[in-house]
Amino acid sequence: MTLLSARAGHWTSDGTGVTVILPPPGTVGSGEIRGGAPATREFALLEPTRLVDRVDAVVLSGGSAFGLAAGDGVMSLLRAQGLGLPTPAGPVPIVVGLSLFDASVAALNRPDFAGGGRRAAQAALDGVPFETTGRVGAGTGATTGKWRERLDPSGLGYASGRAGAASVVALAAVNAWGDVIGPDGPPTGVTPAAAPFPTVNTTIAVVLTDAKLDKTACHWLARSAHTGFARALHPAHTRYDGDAVVALATGELDETVDLEHLRAVTSEVMAAAIRSSVP
Repeated sequence: MTLLSARAGHWTSDGTGVTVILPPPGTVGSGEIRGGAPATREFALLEPTRLVDRVDAVVLSGGSAFGLAAGDGVMSLLRAQGLGLPTPAGPVPIVVGLSLFDASVAALNRPDFAGGGRRAAQAALDGVPFETTGRVGAGTGATTGKWRERLDPSGLGYASGRAGAASVVALAAVNAWGDVIGPDGPPTGVTPAAAPFPTVNTTIAVVLTDAKLDKTACHWLARSAHTGFARALHPAHTRYDGDAVVALATGELDETVDLEHLRAVTSEVMAAAIRSSVP
């Protein structure tokens, strides 16, 4: 499967959308934010010191803070399915949300992100074919190059790799203030203009592995995924971006994997995913 054993689905609307990743039960997760302007939901619980270590869903969305409502739709659907953290009051789905800023923020009739999140999650549960690249789901309204007064089209990007016996995949919605760059780095002589769109950016991503990792190791994996951001975006992690990564480990692989090897591969896979987002 394209996202290992995780299920995934999209909801695509006019200039915006939602992408939902449903990892298998027992998946451990952590994450890290390096941009200065994030829009996130339940991200604090990903810190290695927090009690809960499971993740039931990761929701990538457009719509900036409005798009975080997509998590409500996913949460209600998973609860109805009996999925989530067991509590005396019933299951509480652990749904982490990350959102980017697209044109839907200015729409007079703003999309129903909660409904969109529910439809994307239902598509994942139903096994609807999942597109891993292009202007679909959370990447529908994504653009890059805004530091040069441009709106170059981008979208979702995907890549995969192996670290010994372990598999690594990355999915990114690339809406960066800067440019997507190749392995040779940024071109010389590029002088950006004053920032015309200082708040309408953000690259959000998920990295998954089948290795068995604890929460601290997942945090290290997220940090390495951000190294991939720095290799494929110029500039990356600016005050105008909300760059954030969630790292998930399904634990299905019984063999021991060297964490540093896994981290090195993760950096490369994330950079490749970001580069694949450009048409």
